[in-house]
Amino acid sequence: MLDIMLPHYGDVELLKLAVNSVIAQTDDRWQLTVLDDSTAEGVPEWFAALGHPRVRYRRNPENLGVTGNFQQCVDLATEPFMVIMGCDDVMLPNYVATVHGLVDAHPEAVLIQPGVEVIDARGEVVRTLADSTKRRVYAPKIDGTVVMAGEELAVSLLRGNWLYFPSLCWRTSEIKAVGFDPSLKVIQDLALILELVTRGGTLVATDELAFRYRRHGSSLSSSSAVTGGRFSEARDFFLAAAARMDAHGWRRAGRAARWHLSSRIHALTMLPAAAKQRSGSSVGVLTKYALGR
Repeated sequence: MLDIMLPHYGDVELLKLAVNSVIAQTDDRWQLTVLDDSTAEGVPEWFAALGHPRVRYRRNPENLGVTGNFQQCVDLATEPFMVIMGCDDVMLPNYVATVHGLVDAHPEAVLIQPGVEVIDARGEVVRTLADSTKRRVYAPKIDGTVVMAGEELAVSLLRGNWLYFPSLCWRTSEIKAVGFDPSLKVIQDLALILELVTRGGTLVATDELAFRYRRHGSSLSSSSAVTGGRFSEARDFFLAAAARMDAHGWRRAGRAARWHLSSRIHALTMLPAAAKQRSGSSVGVLTKYALGR
């Protein structure tokens, strides 16, 4: 059985699409828990009418925020493997079957990355510069299935995080042992993944397409990138990560963290949008981050 945890804090219609994509799985070894951090009207009633035996709905009595709701997903998971699905993303019908197959073939796996395609706000498949760069420059060449671990994996992710967090399947016991850093608002996924890697965790990635990741400008990560907030957090994170990698004896990973090249390039790409908004402070933050040491 796979625990699919779905923290909600956004568009209700996209939430319904996400839930229906889970129900449409060809493999029924799943249970879905929706943790609603919003106050949108009609949502509890929609789930009550849905009446699906493997779908559970819970509205948070108070807003926990993104990281808090992520951690609640971890705390409530009971099955050996779990997913923290994006509330605006879509599982293709083969997702559950794909990850179960990879778990069977690689019982040592701590993280599983299925094949992902990117869609826009309207649900159309798109090829963005960020995602093309991920695949062509930072991601390893995946032909079938690849297994990665140790410093090789840490270096790869610190050069450019090519994983798609909402599509990942996690070994529940490992993610519970680490948890999300409550001080982080945007880069908490990479922090958690790197901690699992230093604990000896193995990543299994496949090119079998099983998930649709929605990328649009209204997300927290996108808006914070334009204002520069994302990069203020990232600067402190990468400095701390470099020190942790060095202490772990992974010198190449420490150097990759200090350079954090893909993050710097991302900051440069945000400069035109910040300038268009006439935000001098944001332009300054982005420029210093991208070009500073």
